Amino acid sequence: MISSRAVVLLVFCLSLIPKSLGFVERSWAESIALANETVNLMTLDEKIGMVRGVGQFSSRCVGNISPPSRSFIVSGTNITIPPLCFNDGPAGIRLGGSNVTGFPPAINVAATFNRDLMYSRGVAIGEEFRGKAIFVGIHVYLGPAVDIMRNPKAGRAWEGFGPDPYLGGEGAYQTIMGVQSVGVSACTKHLGPYNQEHWRYGLNAEVDDRTFRELYWWPFMKSVEANVSALMCAYNEVNGTSSCHNAALIGDEGYLRTEGFQGIVMSDWGATHDSAADNANAGLDMEQPGDWILIGGGVYSGLEAAVDDGQVSEARLNQMVTRILTPWLRLGQDQGYPDINFNAQNPDGTDSLNLNVNVRTDAHTALVRQIGSASAVLLKNNRTTSDGTATGTTIRGLPLSKDIKTIAVVGQDAQQLNLDCGGGLNECNDGTMVIGWGSGSNNVEFTVPPIDAITDFAQGFATISSDITSNDLTGGPAVAEGKDLAIVFANAMSGELGFYNIVDGNEGDRNDLNLWWKGGSLIEDVAAVCNNTVVVIHSVGPVPMSSWNNHPNITAIIYAGAPGEQTGPSLVDVLWGAVNPSGRLPFSIDDDEASYGTSIVYGIDPFPVLDYTEGLFLDYRYMDSQGITPVYEFGYGLSYTTFAYSSLSIEASASSGSVSFILTNTGSFDGTEIPQLYLGFPSSAGEPDKVLRGFDNVFLASGAKQTVTITISQKEMSIWDVISQEWVVPSGTFNVYIGASISDIRLTGSFTA
Repeated sequence: MISSRAVVLLVFCLSLIPKSLGFVERSWAESIALANETVNLMTLDEKIGMVRGVGQFSSRCVGNISPPSRSFIVSGTNITIPPLCFNDGPAGIRLGGSNVTGFPPAINVAATFNRDLMYSRGVAIGEEFRGKAIFVGIHVYLGPAVDIMRNPKAGRAWEGFGPDPYLGGEGAYQTIMGVQSVGVSACTKHLGPYNQEHWRYGLNAEVDDRTFRELYWWPFMKSVEANVSALMCAYNEVNGTSSCHNAALIGDEGYLRTEGFQGIVMSDWGATHDSAADNANAGLDMEQPGDWILIGGGVYSGLEAAVDDGQVSEARLNQMVTRILTPWLRLGQDQGYPDINFNAQNPDGTDSLNLNVNVRTDAHTALVRQIGSASAVLLKNNRTTSDGTATGTTIRGLPLSKDIKTIAVVGQDAQQLNLDCGGGLNECNDGTMVIGWGSGSNNVEFTVPPIDAITDFAQGFATISSDITSNDLTGGPAVAEGKDLAIVFANAMSGELGFYNIVDGNEGDRNDLNLWWKGGSLIEDVAAVCNNTVVVIHSVGPVPMSSWNNHPNITAIIYAGAPGEQTGPSLVDVLWGAVNPSGRLPFSIDDDEASYGTSIVYGIDPFPVLDYTEGLFLDYRYMDSQGITPVYEFGYGLSYTTFAYSSLSIEASASSGSVSFILTNTGSFDGTEIPQLYLGFPSSAGEPDKVLRGFDNVFLASGAKQTVTITISQKEMSIWDVISQEWVVPSGTFNVYIGASISDIRLTGSFTA
């Protein structure tokens, strides 16, 4: 029972909601000045408390700091610093209590190729972090994650936006702009190249300067352009030095600061190595968590002594604290941001007052559903009548009609997932797959599984039969045989290793590309007995398909990815045509891992060297260079309608480009097309044949047309020159490719720079 004190607090805080959700954004310059004045009034102990986090088992959030216990008056402003709250994660609040939304992870947002949805998801996530601030006070959203999908088996690749740096950069930029628009700080992670879970604490990523700049750095560069508040360094070494004390990455003369970054550089949890002086002098502003017992209490437990004996100057310590305070001040978090009142150490997030504010809204639920349907990629659709003639009465393929009377739903991926799995880390795969596992996962308690959504929608016009408790290769086909329609569900999952669980023998990274639980065999066996089989794949990345994707009884394939909590309703929207699918693959799909040109290093060496010899050639870039035709290429996705491209016009100089064309919906359905711009650099530049440099999201009614214009910035026309250490536009002829995927090019042109 809630105490009278709690009720009074509840009423009081609710009365402050409108005020607490508003803020006045300061400039960087004003914020830095206020931060410097404040730091000059602090004692040495107070400064140490600001830079040494707490959070392993003793903080209210995933991570906090220990602020001064007093206030400061600077320039007429009362500065009272709270125990700044840092919380997961990239796809919504984790370990912040229930009553939050399970948003789709970044890989599905990337599949929308829709900047508006990227931004709207950022706003909604920020609103929930800020909304929890009525009782929680989450100041920093630990996201977005922008780690490049170097290899499709990488355990945390789904937390990021895929293998393409341009798409990842757009996703990062829009997410940050959305989150910070409501006064919540964003923290882009993880710098530097962090691309597998095996041996992440000891591996050394050897990557050359140009590859780093043009591939792995690009989303971080876009994050800085978005005025991101913080950046998190990774566990592994980069070119022989730990990421968190790698001055080439995070120092004043390194990649980050010379790009103009003015916020916090903080460590991942337990990512610090060596001494306090090594980390502080290299550019690490904050260690999280400072009470990390596995490494002796954290390296910054020795920071005060390092300052006392001159290993770290007090000027550098002052700079560290200033950089921590600056984004807090810039986003107005000193202006009535409520106190923390939750406990991440409790599974439901409740504290001693047992208060857990509900930040879910109908708008957020609708957005998750919209992203789920907009990210569904239609890979195959053989839409015909039942007997293959115009006189047939039942339509095979998609969208489905209500003339279908008997439906079989097969596969355990259709059922409700385990809602009590891994203490908020989602460390199992025994139901529908909506997100991966680990610290990048989120609250899945409101998941609506496909079986529930299909049953609810079809009630009144169809009979549903199911075999979904396991992938039974006998029971599934028996249920499907003789039905008008069979919908088969299969999945593949991955996640974070760290100190978390191993899921079905997968140590974070996937052991292989295969569907789990014999999903491929289940699909083939069901297709053998039902001539109208629709396949739905939930996965964190590519899976093999060529053994069954051309089966004549498989009339449609939807790659639904990791769609978040509204997985069932978003799928129903696509299956029955309320939404015309517009998702596009943010990676290529092929059966053979060798087609990607990279591999996960397993083995028994805890300190392996990963040599990034593939350079700029990842995914479609590598496949193009090797003449490999994947099963489904990057950017691919079908629609229920058709689109025509015409009238290409190019205006370009050495400083920018503008490409226009006419897009026409030539089919019988209203729908959204995703036109993509690929740029071919002059042959002397040493670039891949085609690289993504633009896309749009265009809705057109049947028969309608629209002029589409895509711009190319100077930096997007540039390569990184390792000698001058500058972005340079190479001289020569640039080829422009406009199409519906990397392989489906509809218009071509060129310009000279």
